[in-house]
Amino acid sequence: MTIWHLDRPDGRRVAVHELTPEAPAGAPIVLFSHPAPGSGAFDPDPAATAAAGVRLIAPDRPGYGRSDPVPGLVTVDLAADDAAAVLDHVLPAGGTAGLAGWSAGGRVALAVAAGRPELAGRVAVVGTPAPDEEVPWYGEFGAMIDQLRGRPEPDARAALDGAFAQMLEHTTGDALLTHVADATADAVPLAAPGVTERLRAMLDAAVRQGAAGLAADVGGYTLAPWGFDPADVRADVLLGYGAADAAVGPDHGRWWGKVLPAARLEVLPDVGHLLVVPFWREVLAHLTG
Repeated sequence: MTIWHLDRPDGRRVAVHELTPEAPAGAPIVLFSHPAPGSGAFDPDPAATAAAGVRLIAPDRPGYGRSDPVPGLVTVDLAADDAAAVLDHVLPAGGTAGLAGWSAGGRVALAVAAGRPELAGRVAVVGTPAPDEEVPWYGEFGAMIDQLRGRPEPDARAALDGAFAQMLEHTTGDALLTHVADATADAVPLAAPGVTERLRAMLDAAVRQGAAGLAADVGGYTLAPWGFDPADVRADVLLGYGAADAAVGPDHGRWWGKVLPAARLEVLPDVGHLLVVPFWREVLAHLTG
C-alpha cells in the first residue's frame, strides 16, 4: 500500500491510499469510502481485489488518517466533493469508476453518483444506514444529537470533540473493533486470516489525529443535510446488508431500495456489520460488470 496526497482549493490535503499499487496500467478504478470511524487503510479482501484486477483507491475523510482536518463538520457533500476530486485526478478523460462505500461511506458513494454522474460507473452500498427519521438507529446516541440541533456549528463541533475524545480515552485495546464488527454476529469473518489485523490498522489510522475525524464526520451526517437526493442516483446500485446486523439491519437496505431508481438488495445470512468482508467479491463483480 502507498499513500499520496491531493491538494484541495481550501488548502487542505486529502490522503489517498493506493491499496493495489501493483495494479496494471489501465486497470478499472474502484474508489472505496470507509466507515466511521475508519480510514482508507482497509481492503476488505485483498485476494478478491487482486483476482478482480482493479485499482483500489481509498481516501481518508478529513481528520482521519493522514488527511488534514476541518474546523467544522465533514458533511456528506464535502466528503463527496473530495472523493470526486480524487477521481478527477486519476480517471482518464471520459472515464468512470466503480464506487463502493461501507457503513457511513455508502452515503459518500451515493452522493458522488448523484452529484457527479459522469464519474460514476456502478455503485455498491454495504451496511449503510438510512436517515434516522426513516429507519431509527441512533439509539441512546440520539439524545446527544438532539441537544446539538440548531446550535452554531463551532459549538456543535466543540461538544462532539469533547464527547468523542472522552470515548476514545476510555477505549483501549480492541474495543474500537466494536464500532465496525460484532464479536458474535461477525465471528466467522473476524476469524478469517488477516481480517482483524487489517481492521486494527484501519482503526489505528482513524484515531491518528485523536477524535478530530470521528467528531467532524458523525456531526456532518447527523446535524447537516446530506446534500443529495437518492432519486438523482442513476447508476446501478448493489445494496448489501447483514441479516444479523443489530445496528444497521436489512430494513435500511429496503429503504434505500425504495428510493433509489435502480437498486438490488442482497441480505447475507449469519453475518453482521462486517459483511463487507464476505461480500467484497460480489461487490467487485458488480462494480466491474
